[in-house]
Amino acid sequence: MTKVLRVVASSLVVIMSVSALNASESGDRWLKQKVPVPKDNPMTKEKIELGKIIYFDTRLSSTDKVSCASCHHPSMGWASLDPFAVGIEGKEGPRNSPTVLNNAYNRKYFWDGRAKSLEEQALGPIQADVEMNMKLSTVISMMKSKKGYVRLFEKAFPGEGINNKTLAKAIASFERTIISNADSEFDRFIAGDKKAMSENSQKGFELFKGRAHCADCHDKFQFTDGSFHNIALGDEDEGRYRMKKRASWYHAFKTPTLRDVSKTAPYFHDGSVKTLEEATTICASGGRYATGAKSKGKSTFIEDRHISQIEVSYIVEFLKSLDGKPLDIKIPTEFPQ
Repeated sequence: MTKVLRVVASSLVVIMSVSALNASESGDRWLKQKVPVPKDNPMTKEKIELGKIIYFDTRLSSTDKVSCASCHHPSMGWASLDPFAVGIEGKEGPRNSPTVLNNAYNRKYFWDGRAKSLEEQALGPIQADVEMNMKLSTVISMMKSKKGYVRLFEKAFPGEGINNKTLAKAIASFERTIISNADSEFDRFIAGDKKAMSENSQKGFELFKGRAHCADCHDKFQFTDGSFHNIALGDEDEGRYRMKKRASWYHAFKTPTLRDVSKTAPYFHDGSVKTLEEATTICASGGRYATGAKSKGKSTFIEDRHISQIEVSYIVEFLKSLDGKPLDIKIPTEFPQ
């Protein structure tokens, strides 16, 4: 009896292992997921519309010339074409502007993960001296002085008024709608249309999942693990390590999404890479500095995968297949008075 049970148990283990393998190799892991929404900030059309207006309103900056969209514009993949974020009076921030696209799926925000929610993230650039350079109290006073804003906040947050919390919640609600349409060549391919992607794109996808190990960090629908890695770029920015002196955080930065990645050059936290070919080569060859002092603390995921330049071109063609149609966003041209 004991022997029979052991055989049955062994068979079940094999079946379960095969099932797990099939699930991991299926297209399900790449399918669009439900957007997580915090219980204390449920989505409503009133919040979303208010947040969109605020997102594009330059009056949130000390010069009346910079808005959230200045560094995260829909026409630029919800990012910027500049190597570093450019704020008031042309001042440059210390890092590149990451895309806002699919930010709703993240658990930590900014390149170093210092914000734990979209709501917390939303207020950071407003106050940063090299970005919008505004005190929140000044922004709140401005909005309270505009009857149009007073009406919009009352509709979105009945009885709560205009304050830091409702300001952050409105912006975050709009940003949770900035989600890929899941209509790219890749999405159609995963849905069953095997002709949606070119032959070279399909070769790139196989490399991406396999020998190049790109999917170790760029996984699931949004093509990011949401974690932080040191890819040995060799710059002076210590990244997440500045928050707390943990060895694993040394020069570590958040894994960016690869959705619409062809639209968001230049690449990496320092904006030092202009092309997808170069970015792919750096990651696939063990970092910009594969050995030596500048490779200190390099992520164990970053190794020389011995990928040829023709194979890099296949991966790049695959990455371009992730581009979706632009979101149907009507940019406000008039703002509350």
